Amino acid sequence: MTSDPQRRLIDPSRVDAAVRGLGDRETVVQWADRFSVIADPTRLTLLVCIHYAREICVSDLAAAAGMTDTAVSQALRLLRAHGLVTAHRSGRVVYYRLADATMHELIHHVRPHPDGG
Repeated sequence: MTSDPQRRLIDPSRVDAAVRGLGDRETVVQWADRFSVIADPTRLTLLVCIHYAREICVSDLAAAAGMTDTAVSQALRLLRAHGLVTAHRSGRVVYYRLADATMHELIHHVRPHPDGG
């Protein structure tokens, strides 16, 4: 811990623990950027739908989310750019799935599977 002689600490060990837990400040910036992407209700809706479907194509995702194919495609482009979803082609159909295990776990904790699984 960096000591500041002007600052009186009540419990230096808790300050040390907080600083160690915080870690690299750049990681905090990266997570803040990631959270800003999922803070949008449209993008979060798509992520939750993809989470439960495991993988899904644009037209089915649009139907599930109550959106247009175009709006879904635009949001998926941003989600792919941030590494949150990945796509694979099966014939003429492109399927999307969560690419980020941490996002999968976060969604699962925030919105557990309705069937308990």
